[in-house]
Amino acid sequence: MNMRIFTLLALLMLTLAGCGDETPSAKSEADETWKKLPDEITPINELPSVFQQGLSSEEKADLLKKIMPMADDGLSPEERFLKLRQDAEAGDAEAQNALGSLFYSGEAISKDATGKIMDYDLESAAGWFQRAAEQGHAGAQFNLGLLYAEGQGVPQDSAKAVEWFTKAAEQGNVDAQNNLGVMYLVGEGVPKNTDKAIEWFKKAEKQGNEEARENLKAIRAAGN
Repeated sequence: MNMRIFTLLALLMLTLAGCGDETPSAKSEADETWKKLPDEITPINELPSVFQQGLSSEEKADLLKKIMPMADDGLSPEERFLKLRQDAEAGDAEAQNALGSLFYSGEAISKDATGKIMDYDLESAAGWFQRAAEQGHAGAQFNLGLLYAEGQGVPQDSAKAVEWFTKAAEQGNVDAQNNLGVMYLVGEGVPKNTDKAIEWFKKAEKQGNEEARENLKAIRAAGN
């Protein structure tokens, strides 16, 4: 059975690719994600290719304005990033999720206590996803579930991954629906339940998710 267990990180509920295997594993406890975050910098460049998958030109332009320092609003790159950070600190769930995604991808780069630039800051990513997820942001709930599933920025915890995937899936997040189906199918973080797995795969399939469609084919081929 060829099955993608986890769809990679979503940015503003859009799927990314190719980041998971290259990022370091986190060693801190979950509550450490709430510590005061250090100063950040962000590079001046075009929208990363991994953020563009499946987007129309209009959606790309809109996303660029939200997270990258190149919009024609008269702000410098530092001012644009600061504005996103200020919105996130003020409680804007969309900004919190976007900021978490930038920390995850390395587009927003933190400095450690010695001033050395870190390639990735998974703990900060987890902290911002947590804030947005607790406000009911489905994309952040999916992102946080993925971090718990893979032990990135937080201790690996399959049960918590299921919890956050479920919250996102119930709001219609298609990637969470597919991932939740797999968790039920293999019994990861939740008792194995093929019927539940099929239920979530069907929900994702109805939204056009190809991975869920292939997962259902595999289940049927196995005689379930």
